[in-house]
Amino acid sequence: QVQLVESGGGLVQPGGSLRLSCVVSGRTFSSYVMGWFRQAPGKEREFVAALRWSVGITYYADSVKGRFTISRDNAKNTVYLQMNSMKAEDTAVYYCAADRSLVITVQARGYDYWGQGTQVTVSS
Repeated sequence: QVQLVESGGGLVQPGGSLRLSCVVSGRTFSSYVMGWFRQAPGKEREFVAALRWSVGITYYADSVKGRFTISRDNAKNTVYLQMNSMKAEDTAVYYCAADRSLVITVQARGYDYWGQGTQVTVSS
């Protein structure tokens, strides 16, 4: 079993930055794919970014490419999502997820473990 705990959400102005953290614990997860998803009210959960923990390969949704960065800290068992140049449309609940597969997928159903989510609101 893998446990995921997100933190770092909050209110930020358009153009501002925020960093989300996801602490990972439980079974060996160094071979997992870690993903960030988000869900706005009335919308489906959508892929944001993913990272293959063992080799550091990353993949981003077009809507966040160039603005968001996913990274990991092996010593802290933590995955980060650095969000810059934020827009109102980035407002959503953000979820951290883990996938036992070695292949990065953008489909939420492909992920095996989920965190509880953290609210991000971009507003002036």
